[in-house]
Amino acid sequence: MTSTHHPSIPSAAFTRPARLRPGARVAVVAPSGPVLDERLDTGLDILRGWDLDPVVMPHVRARHREFGYLAGDDEGRARDLQEAWCDPGIDAVLCARGGYGAQRMVDLLDWTALRAAGPKVFVGYSDVTVLHEAFAVRMGLSTLYGPMVSAATFLKDDATQRHLRTTLFEPEAAMVIGSGTARPLVPGRARGTTLGGCVALLASDLATPFARTSARGGLLLIEDVGEDDYRIDRLLTQLLRSGWLDGVTGVALGSWEKCGPYERVRAVLYERLAVLGVPVVEHLGFGHCAPSLTMPLGVPALLDADAGTLTLEVPALA
Repeated sequence: MTSTHHPSIPSAAFTRPARLRPGARVAVVAPSGPVLDERLDTGLDILRGWDLDPVVMPHVRARHREFGYLAGDDEGRARDLQEAWCDPGIDAVLCARGGYGAQRMVDLLDWTALRAAGPKVFVGYSDVTVLHEAFAVRMGLSTLYGPMVSAATFLKDDATQRHLRTTLFEPEAAMVIGSGTARPLVPGRARGTTLGGCVALLASDLATPFARTSARGGLLLIEDVGEDDYRIDRLLTQLLRSGWLDGVTGVALGSWEKCGPYERVRAVLYERLAVLGVPVVEHLGFGHCAPSLTMPLGVPALLDADAGTLTLEVPALA
């Protein structure tokens, strides 16, 4: 397999990892920020309740000696993910939390070794967007933009837990993704291959090694947290000016928590995205919100902005 992947090639080129079975061993990694022990322990108990066997990698509970916003040093965080992925006894790699730091460790990974180890389920959101993009571009792998093991939403929200569990074990039962709050920002229907994540991380990935050069042919799923309206404007404008959004077939918007009054955010989203001339749905219920739906990336799907649904054309996992 080559080290690059272009989103305009057929969606069948994305490899879907196998679904999980009862008793599966799942590794927990912390590629970004530090983890609170009590939250992690609660999340591990939830996974055990699903008849999974969680394996906490060595640096998950670490703290960087100087930068308190990192879970240990870059090399240790990268080594955890590397070793988990290359362990044939591990069926999935689940992120403990987001924060910041994935950008610092993604290029320390041995992508030749990761490709040789084969496909596995990978789950995370927020800062983990950097890794989702890397798995898509460097491995052509479908991944899950979903809740993390020590995230408050996962620990406290039953609907969030149920949707992730269904996606992992019975993906055929999670092929229509929708929210009671979803509504069209720009009406219409569109087909494409899902991609996306946290918009700030997508913008920060531009022009970096092996970055996706275009989202052409993709259904873009975006959300963010803690970004003021003018910052969201700047991020979207950067993606527009770079040409990265050229050829996007549709856009699904998730949550915009702590981004200021939603009316102002909504105005920016409409003004910056309507120019694409494609369907846009808002409030689809993924990202930094409760409930937080699990969104498969690298999967062909139909976006119906009027109905407020994203319908997968194949199950997220094989």
